[in-house]
Amino acid sequence: MNISFKKIFKPFLTNAIILLLFLIIIEIFFGYWFDEYNLGPYMREHRMKNQPTILTQDGNSYKYNYKRNYYGFRGEEMEPADIKAIIMGGSVVDERYKPENFTITGYLNENFKEHKNYLKIVNAGIEAQSTIGMIYNFKYWFPRLKNFNPKLILHYVGVNDVNVPPDKHKWNTGGDGHVKNPEKFEVFKDNIRSRSLIYDSLRIFKFKYLPRKNFVKYDGNINPELKSNFNYISYKSAVEKYDIKKLKKKYKEKLRGYLARIDILYNSTKELKSKPIFITNIGRDGYVEGIFIFNYSLMKHCQVMNYDCIDIARKINGKYLYWSSGAHTTKEGSEMIAYLIMKDLPAFLEDIK
Repeated sequence: MNISFKKIFKPFLTNAIILLLFLIIIEIFFGYWFDEYNLGPYMREHRMKNQPTILTQDGNSYKYNYKRNYYGFRGEEMEPADIKAIIMGGSVVDERYKPENFTITGYLNENFKEHKNYLKIVNAGIEAQSTIGMIYNFKYWFPRLKNFNPKLILHYVGVNDVNVPPDKHKWNTGGDGHVKNPEKFEVFKDNIRSRSLIYDSLRIFKFKYLPRKNFVKYDGNINPELKSNFNYISYKSAVEKYDIKKLKKKYKEKLRGYLARIDILYNSTKELKSKPIFITNIGRDGYVEGIFIFNYSLMKHCQVMNYDCIDIARKINGKYLYWSSGAHTTKEGSEMIAYLIMKDLPAFLEDIK
């Protein structure tokens, strides 16, 4: 019995050791352990996503797959070197709750086709990101994309920054939007997973050929109560309603941090040899005092610093059908925003070749 067991076990163990050594050699020579462009623990939650999704709105159902590609951008696969323009922002840019053609990015690209412009905007939005997370992107995401050198970067900013605490040290040490997992053990595991050729290859295969089976469902219908209680504050009404000097004093520390981050984003974009353009955003309540003074201050700052900025928030004729909730737009809202951006954007693109 013992002899029989040894005869069976010994070759099995020998083969297992040979296989293990073979896999180790493969990993050492072909893995990404020393690759400077490997994403490691960064963007773990925002890469290789292929989630079947259903949006229900106005009696229609739209089935689509919410995809984020290998490098973390929303949409199909493309090499970083081929990306000529991106738009950054929070969930109002990511818009995972809508098919790509219903997003601000999608409508912008349709408008570019009509203008016969060669640029294609790539969606770099990440849920929950303010300018804090956008700065983090420049520090830890973009440097790991080989030959990434877009000609244009649109910064869609404002709404999420109103709630950022006025702690100038906090936003200098990390980012929002879960670009990096805050758990140390998770960071260790993500480093192993990302750098392993075998694990990475299996994940790519799963991403391409084995999307999740269960659908995520989004209800895009506007709550009737939102319609009946809709009270959009226009820019004109806000100017008449608020005392700008008092608001500047009230939000002094927050504004100081916000505009400092805008400067960092401008300089970081320039370091990539890209053209930065800042775009204001706004939610369904319109110009409540926080977003009013943030957008107002940004536009004044752009004038002083000679930054290229597009104040679409000021131009929006607020209608209840533009927002499903909060700052999240319906497809009609995204189409309207893209239209307003495109009214000003071509004038800023004359020096981009």
